[in-house]
Amino acid sequence: MIHVVAIITAKSGIREAILKEFHANMPAVRAERGCIEYGPAIDAEGIGSFQAKFGPDTFVVIEKWESPEALKAHAASPHMAAYAAKTRDMIASRTIHVLQPG
Repeated sequence: MIHVVAIITAKSGIREAILKEFHANMPAVRAERGCIEYGPAIDAEGIGSFQAKFGPDTFVVIEKWESPEALKAHAASPHMAAYAAKTRDMIASRTIHVLQPG
């Protein structure tokens, strides 16, 4: 299994616009062969002082894929290219961590 943690920071004040496009693309991604989990997460509220927050412009994509090949096919899919084209100018930064079970 392959885990992906992608940290996406929107340009100031437009995280919701990116999330709207992300949610529209989710059904196509979840239908991909090898997709186990795929979804965005934002800071939880009311957790306490031990929480380190990403902030109002950032969201984290949490993914699980059956194999490296499934992840590579996902990255090369037409719907991901379309999503990237729609959101490219809205993103301030993006960091993608690809992990395997330890």
